[in-house]
Amino acid sequence: MRPYRILVTDDEEDLCEILKFNLETEGYIVDIAHSAEEALALNLQNYDLVLLDVMMGEISGFMMASIMRKSDSLKHIPIIFITARDSENDMLTGFNIGGDDYISKPFSIKEVQARIKALLRRTSSTINELPKEEIQYKTLRLDLLRKKCFIGNEEKALTKKEFEILRLLLTHLNQVFSREEILTQIWSDETYVLDRTIDVNITRLRKKIAPYDSCIVTRLGYGYCFEA
Repeated sequence: MRPYRILVTDDEEDLCEILKFNLETEGYIVDIAHSAEEALALNLQNYDLVLLDVMMGEISGFMMASIMRKSDSLKHIPIIFITARDSENDMLTGFNIGGDDYISKPFSIKEVQARIKALLRRTSSTINELPKEEIQYKTLRLDLLRKKCFIGNEEKALTKKEFEILRLLLTHLNQVFSREEILTQIWSDETYVLDRTIDVNITRLRKKIAPYDSCIVTRLGYGYCFEA
């Protein structure tokens, strides 16, 4: 079973680092965003749970949660609010918006770990049952049902192999895939394919998805990744 991926969104940098360190010791993959704006620029579909502060910059945690709950591709992701706003009205607001849990600051790390574990246990089966119809990174979007690629509203004509390579990389942001791994997953039904074939497809793909071409990064001696 793959490790759960958690996004910590809080403008307190020290608190984020403490949460990241302790959650990673529990086996989670943890990313950090220091504002709702920064979080919303990420591919949130990749996360199994979001820890969300309420009081941040122009977009509050409540507003970000509301945005997520209105999105078909994000509404199923569990949200735990972590905030100094601990009045009954604040808690009710958080739950009414669609938060799944509410932890008041200051809190113990063990409490956060226990709440996360309990929430993921309740929701993981539902998450796994939901088919993903789209993968999106900023304005780059893959329609998995129609097998189409869009940047904004403009469709980009990709070949089947280009689409599958981009799908693989977007589904695993920042993960490096060797040529052998790409061959196994994309050309599994073909008996003999040169490494050069992958390089040619990557080159063509980069040209077609500008300005996101620079996101497909070559790691010399290792392979390729889509760097967010």
